[in-house]
Amino acid sequence: MSVPALILNPKTKAALDAGFASVFGGSPVRYFSAPGRTEISGNHTDHQRGRVLAGAVNLDTVAAVRVNGTNEIRIQSKGYPMCEVSLSELEPRADEINSTPALIRGVAARFVQLGCQVQGFDAYCESTVLPGSGLSSSAAYEVLIGTIINHLFFEAKVSQPEIAQIGQYAENVFFGKPCGLMDQTASAVGGLVTIDFADKAHPDIRPVNVDFSAYGHALCIIDSRADHADLTDEYAAVTLELKAICRHFGREVTNEIPEDAFYAAIPVLREKCGDRAVMRAIHEYNENRRVVKQVAALESGDFDTFLRLTKESGYSSWMYLQNVIPAGYVKQQAMAVALGLCEHYLAGRGAYRVHGGGFAGTVQAFVPHDILDDFVAGIDAALGEGACHVLSIRPQGGVPAVPADNA
Repeated sequence: MSVPALILNPKTKAALDAGFASVFGGSPVRYFSAPGRTEISGNHTDHQRGRVLAGAVNLDTVAAVRVNGTNEIRIQSKGYPMCEVSLSELEPRADEINSTPALIRGVAARFVQLGCQVQGFDAYCESTVLPGSGLSSSAAYEVLIGTIINHLFFEAKVSQPEIAQIGQYAENVFFGKPCGLMDQTASAVGGLVTIDFADKAHPDIRPVNVDFSAYGHALCIIDSRADHADLTDEYAAVTLELKAICRHFGREVTNEIPEDAFYAAIPVLREKCGDRAVMRAIHEYNENRRVVKQVAALESGDFDTFLRLTKESGYSSWMYLQNVIPAGYVKQQAMAVALGLCEHYLAGRGAYRVHGGGFAGTVQAFVPHDILDDFVAGIDAALGEGACHVLSIRPQGGVPAVPADNA
């Protein structure tokens, strides 16, 4: 599938040039971009080597870059402290767990392992993929760093799916988060894609060509305005509980366990692993089937069935996966409130569901065009101005960006 080059908006280029000059002096030489992502279906299935439907969105993290002739990567993101990573220290560091330098160090380390002669560079970054937005700002950042290194120092030898794997490696091993591969893959590859992760080393990635607006619907992401910074344990519990199920069968992931064997073992699994682990495994089996049905519905033009299955995905996440309300939260249930608002303003039309990791972050909705203005106004009135984002699918993944005057 041919993807058009990414043309850098003149205003964005001017902002990047000014930011770069103020921090590093002089002018950048190259520009790069990596998009945020939206998960259309397949909630928490990627880390069990299941199936997903996901897409890159028209919000991105962009960088102005110049090789600096040192052994240090220096990255200044607007509004954040400078990150400096020495290329002579490419082992995981305990003091960097859950930090941005860990992601940079991890990506650089993996490229070095692959034989790339990584050099120091300076980068100034700005992003419309806001942290905590549920559009995976961390994956966009990892893909951005990987894309920079790949093009500056490795002759673009690494494919976009492999850049996604490098980002996951950095997040798992250096950052300390046991994430799956969906976020990085959707950001790296671009467009709307369905991914089967059964083969861990070589995920099966297939484009799904559909325009939601052609069916009279807008893709909306609603920011619940909840902070998920302290919820790493909640996210990790999903994979840990599913691993407990897998240990009973001597398997690595639930995708390797026959469904009939799982259901036959439920009495024992409830005792050994707990009821929530069992419920979460039920979600995995149902959600994987649902992704296949949703892709088929979109490819056949059956948008009503796609919407019905999208709602089912949301119900399954809340009922079985249980990633809407963090354990013990009573007064603060921001995600649940956002879902309730979507149900009210959609009034039986369109579809809505928890989006991404859950617990905090965002809700996804497909909103009919004729009620879009009222929907956005209602959500923003309840959650705050700018809570509802109307997005579109971006065809490009992580790529170099070309200034408009050079295009």
